[in-house]
Amino acid sequence: MTRIVTLMTQHLVFLLLGLGNGAVFGALALAVVMTYRSSGVLNFATGSIALYTAYAYAYLRQGELLILVPGFPVTVDIGDPMSLWPAMVIALAMAAILGLLLYVIVFRPLRTAPPVAKAVAALGISLLISGLVAQMIGTTPIAVDPIFPTEVWSAGDFRVSSDRIYFAITVIVVAVLLAAVFRFTKFGLATRAAAESERGAYLSGISPDRVAIYNWMISSAVAGLAGILIAPIVPLVPVAYTLFIVPALAAAIAARFQFIVVAAVAGLVIGMFQSEAQNLAAKFDWLPSAGLPELVPLIIILVLLVVRAQPLPSRGAVIERNLGRAPRPEHLVWTTIVFGVIALLGLVLLEDRFRTGLIVSLIMAIVALSTVVVTGYAGQVSLAQLTIAGVAGFTVGPLTSDLHIPFPIAPLLAALIAAVLGVIIGLPALRIRGLTVAVVTLAMAYAVEAVWFRNSDFVGSAGQAVPAPKIFGWDLGIGAGLEYPRLRFGVLCLIVLISVGIGVAVLRRSKLGAQMLAVRANERSAAAAGVNVTVIKIAAFAIAAFIAGLGGSLLAYQQQSVTFDSFSALNGLILFGAVYLAGATSVSGGNLAGITAAGGLLIIVIDEAFTVSGWYPVVASLLLVLTVIFNPEGVVGPVHALIARWRSRSTAPDDTATGAAAAIDVQARERPAVDPDAPPVLELRNVSVRYGGVVAVDNVSFSVGKGTVVGLIGPNGAGKTTLIDAISGFAPHSGDVVLNSKSIDKLVPHKRIRAGLGRTFQAIELYDDLSVLENIKVGLTAASSADGRVSEMNDEARVDAVFALLGLDPVRDRPASELSQGQRQLVSIARALVGSPTALLLDEPAGGLDTSESRWLAEQLRAVRDSGVSILLVDHDMGFVLGLCDRIHVLNFGKVIVSGTPDEVRNDRSVAEAYLGNAHAEEITS
Repeated sequence: MTRIVTLMTQHLVFLLLGLGNGAVFGALALAVVMTYRSSGVLNFATGSIALYTAYAYAYLRQGELLILVPGFPVTVDIGDPMSLWPAMVIALAMAAILGLLLYVIVFRPLRTAPPVAKAVAALGISLLISGLVAQMIGTTPIAVDPIFPTEVWSAGDFRVSSDRIYFAITVIVVAVLLAAVFRFTKFGLATRAAAESERGAYLSGISPDRVAIYNWMISSAVAGLAGILIAPIVPLVPVAYTLFIVPALAAAIAARFQFIVVAAVAGLVIGMFQSEAQNLAAKFDWLPSAGLPELVPLIIILVLLVVRAQPLPSRGAVIERNLGRAPRPEHLVWTTIVFGVIALLGLVLLEDRFRTGLIVSLIMAIVALSTVVVTGYAGQVSLAQLTIAGVAGFTVGPLTSDLHIPFPIAPLLAALIAAVLGVIIGLPALRIRGLTVAVVTLAMAYAVEAVWFRNSDFVGSAGQAVPAPKIFGWDLGIGAGLEYPRLRFGVLCLIVLISVGIGVAVLRRSKLGAQMLAVRANERSAAAAGVNVTVIKIAAFAIAAFIAGLGGSLLAYQQQSVTFDSFSALNGLILFGAVYLAGATSVSGGNLAGITAAGGLLIIVIDEAFTVSGWYPVVASLLLVLTVIFNPEGVVGPVHALIARWRSRSTAPDDTATGAAAAIDVQARERPAVDPDAPPVLELRNVSVRYGGVVAVDNVSFSVGKGTVVGLIGPNGAGKTTLIDAISGFAPHSGDVVLNSKSIDKLVPHKRIRAGLGRTFQAIELYDDLSVLENIKVGLTAASSADGRVSEMNDEARVDAVFALLGLDPVRDRPASELSQGQRQLVSIARALVGSPTALLLDEPAGGLDTSESRWLAEQLRAVRDSGVSILLVDHDMGFVLGLCDRIHVLNFGKVIVSGTPDEVRNDRSVAEAYLGNAHAEEITS
């Protein structure tokens, strides 16, 4: 019994010891939540703001004012050292001013930018601040006098330092006060209103900008308070504070980025668990001696995000812009030849440090191309690509020396092992999306570095030795001494880069690449085109990880002894910033990122000319922030835009001719006879959709015959789109949906599409990064899996037939973003038709069209019907519906109130009542 009590006491002591770190995690989580709620920014810079404030406070206590601006003195003497409270108040004021400046200069211009762009800007700010501190102040720890009493409280075997307890209580008190402010004050109400809808806030007389400014100032001050209070407990060094953001993000996720007190408590719990994990690692030999505390945030994030399956809560914004375009690579052969010749000449002509820099650039370009695949193509923001490269880098040595696996099998096998880790990292992306994927990958990089790369159990103090690559007795290594760096190793790296570059370019031009871009643009729309979103995401992570693994193996060969420094989580963030700066959506951007990467050729050239290598993180971070603000598509973006405009002018279509040609085609077509005894193509049997206690669709039953157009009309909120969602699998439902005499109730959306459904959306969710042809080819996924439904036509013939049917040939190669509203409608219909559906579901196809355009669209849809495709359409344009449909069903409050021919529906009084109310219906029918 005494032993049990002793063990419990020891565990309790270690849990309480974690309150210090836990309190800072909680305070930073408060700041993250406040910033996100007010401005939609996932503020990766929160830890760096705490770092800056802690340094400012430490210098004020020494009687110096910190000026963290290049070209100015680092500090200014202000007289005698300051006491606690004046120094803390001034430091917190400096933090608040920093928050104000960050919002006004950086994040106010990004107010309408995608969340990813805001997060990348915050990442740039984080790297900028930590880089300035490291370069101007150094990384030597600074001692800070205690703030809270440091007496040891003891009771028997129980002993704990009082400052941890005081710190935790302070954070909880701050959280409660802030929660009360946001709950009971007008400012809190204004913050909640702006978070829900910026447009609604404007209409209510609330300025979202002013709300965001105040919240940024408060959140920065809270982050600064965390930095000040933790400074006496944790050594004041740049890197540690910057990576405090990982457990803080875990706490913010636990609070759903909404609940302040929950964020503070979650931070405390994470800190306590980390301390206990360290205790367990010391007690049990079978556990890793290092890294367990860093696993805690990752485990919490995975459990909360994957089990809860919730992305970050959305915020209402006035405007949302798309991400940068991913241009289709053209003239691949000539581009490759020119690049290869220039790079080879560089390897031959450059010597010593410059050749080494070029070799490093070639290697880092390979890793950068992995980011192009997973982020630029598939839209999954991965901050762990350098860490994945490190997995291969740390594996290729043992594979060669211990298992005697020769080159090139060893690096390929190491890359495959990295691909397995990439798939594991990608698994959470199956249930989450957006910036939550970035959070998971950052936590993964943070954990892998600590558990493996820094762990002496796996890697010796001198690093992991890597034998030189040899093939047929020929040494391909980078060499040593006067032979360093060998040209042959540089040529090896160039060959691998060219191979990877060609592969990534071909991927972009392939069906798989188009599907990745479709998933990036809109997962629902991709699924409605028959794309298996799960498979595409996993494929993107696996391909990208394999590419990163190749780069990591080459980097290991280049270094000859691998240490954690080259593959750290922080360096991974810097590399991601370099890729985003160059252009994360193209092969050229990946290659340029390699040139500008740390240790690459550009940095060495600049350092030789100006001796500024230590300033690389600062300059790169500043350029990253400026790029996000002024040129979100990266350095190569304007070049791609110029090329796209030139191509667009050379292939500009005649919109009038498009419509006329299609109309002539339709007039010449005779409608085939419809067999009235044929079984229905689509049949609904008592379909209902409920959301909690709300019945959105109530026991709807009807059928759609072969070669007919059936309309579904009703007032706003009647349940029309919800019923379309239920049929296509996007809304859970009861009852039966039967397609081609087979129930499809158990099928997920993309499998329903492959079973013979086609689906368009009210918002016309095209993939603006793709051309019209590429948009339509995405729908071929459904055709390729149709199992007997499809004709003997191959893919190209099927695409040509759909283009001819809808008169889209003049815009075949035009970017989807440049189409008119009517053309966009036709392209969305064409994308559904190319999958050879038997039933086509159209949601508001005439939305946004004028009367003449609606008549033109109706003619196109008659052509679709006459080709043998049955159509169920929802629309508010009564002239369009009544003139096109063979039969119409009227929904009101989720129920079918009338079914009949267009004439029967037009003259039914209950339809007028549903749309206009009883009084107006009486006027119309009297």
